[in-house]
Amino acid sequence: MEALESVPLGAQPYALAAAVLADLALGDPVYRFHPIRLIGASLTAIEKGLRRIGADGYGGGIALFVILAALWMLVVTLAQFAFGALGYWSAWIFHVFVVYSLLALGDLLRHARRVEQAVERGDLAAARLAAGRLVGRDTGRMDEGACRRAGIESMSEGLPDGFLSPIFWYVLLGLPGLVLFKVVSTMDSMVGYRTPRYRRFGWCGARLDDVMNWLPARASWLLIAVAAMFVGGCSPRKALAIGYRQQGLLPSPNSGWPEAATAGAIQRRLVGPIWKDGQLVTDTWLGDPHDPPAAQHADIVRATALVLIAGFVAAGLAIAVLFPL
Repeated sequence: MEALESVPLGAQPYALAAAVLADLALGDPVYRFHPIRLIGASLTAIEKGLRRIGADGYGGGIALFVILAALWMLVVTLAQFAFGALGYWSAWIFHVFVVYSLLALGDLLRHARRVEQAVERGDLAAARLAAGRLVGRDTGRMDEGACRRAGIESMSEGLPDGFLSPIFWYVLLGLPGLVLFKVVSTMDSMVGYRTPRYRRFGWCGARLDDVMNWLPARASWLLIAVAAMFVGGCSPRKALAIGYRQQGLLPSPNSGWPEAATAGAIQRRLVGPIWKDGQLVTDTWLGDPHDPPAAQHADIVRATALVLIAGFVAAGLAIAVLFPL
């Protein structure tokens, strides 16, 4: 019984605080057995098996989710119990390390900073390369301003998917909920494409990702507006107004909320012409039409501060909710 009691499978306030601080200070840990790498490798193996037996349509995609989710929630649960058998502190350290490994705010900010550092030293090729690691678009046509906008858009869009949603599902369902979200997120990134190969097979992962990010994405709109109160040159009013009015301009049901809110908050236009595979896929701008396009060093500095403060506020609220009354 003591071993069972020492297994903190549910959400823990101090564990979340430690994981958030580690994520911001150290970034995503790079090691061979990172949970996302393992989930991705197992997804590929299961997909091959399903396609081999002809399960390559909607049913196959649903089966992929069921098998992958059950497998990894079971693996993490059993691992937590195994560490619990060694004692409370071993279980607690494992718990923190899993949560830390599945948060991505620190790494997101670092990637955007690499874009800015390349632009600042006048290395457009390096800036395009760094931007290409953040966005799925052609970078060969991008100037310095477009690279900076790509960094800002990635930070704002990644706030829900990489930080708010993992925390939300962790608070709601503990480690199994966090792992479930990351399984769905990995499915969306690996098979959630509208190509002939994945249009039906990837439908389940893509739609589940939309559902699991639905509330955190809308919460990001409010959090960015709150953060704008503490960043010089930002407008909380425009964050709320433009976020609400323009969130539907992007094809994703979720990414428009944080991106439009960020455009309003920093009082700069985002997105603009985007090319992919040599084709112009959009020329839509987010933001007040009277504001200039984001293109300056100060713009990405303000956006970084917004995302960081919004993340801190969200983490603080989550930790407060986890403390017993």
